[in-house]
Amino acid sequence: MNAPVMQQVLVSLSSYGASEVRRHGQAAFARIAFDAGADGVEVRGELLQDARTELPRIRALAGDARLVYSSPEGLWGEGGLDDRAISNSIDAAVLLGASRVKMAIGAFDVRNAASVHALARFADAGVELVIENDQTDTAGTLDALLSFYAAADGAGVAPGLTFDIGNWHWTGECPLGAATSLAARVVYVHCKGVQRLPARWVAVPLADSAASWRSVLRALPKGLPWAIEYPLAGDDLVEVTRGEIAVLRAASARLESGG
Repeated sequence: MNAPVMQQVLVSLSSYGASEVRRHGQAAFARIAFDAGADGVEVRGELLQDARTELPRIRALAGDARLVYSSPEGLWGEGGLDDRAISNSIDAAVLLGASRVKMAIGAFDVRNAASVHALARFADAGVELVIENDQTDTAGTLDALLSFYAAADGAGVAPGLTFDIGNWHWTGECPLGAATSLAARVVYVHCKGVQRLPARWVAVPLADSAASWRSVLRALPKGLPWAIEYPLAGDDLVEVTRGEIAVLRAASARLESGG
């Protein structure tokens, strides 16, 4: 019998806390993630202090590990397709050596359908674009994403989806229903537990989540890379990260075995 394939786990570097990451730079935290056994990291554009120096430094640390560049900008703004955001994301990904760029659709609506073909610019640059469901009504609801994908399918440029299992709570959506509707599009999974505070949702480790995340992961395709995107904090960040990677790999193994 073949041994089960170990779950590939990346770490979103925002997990180490925005203020700390900005203070010390993402290369320092990428090193922590790699030392903990992560298969890759997701570099956050909004936390870069000096992209021209930080991105090559992370690239040098990564070796053969997977790199994803996460852009804080949406593909569409109120004025239409955001060409500057697309150019910025492609340039950053190339400098980083990232295989993927993750972006939200931003303010896309059906009036923008004619500009969807421009997403071919990513493939032309040798970079894979993946869409994420974010925490906004315009880019993080099932209806918004289905509208975008209908247009993208029509233009022949439909990118894969980064499925954030926690973000659906911010937009009042059912994560399991979204997983069922979008599973065939998903190429990357953000693992995020959630808890409800009196005024807002907060991200927490999966073990502390108030949501039934196992059923959502079970509804998604197997064999996809997962990323930690919840707080990683403690005196020994390598050990904390190693422990959370083990949690995800154990969860994957249980799902694979039908547990």
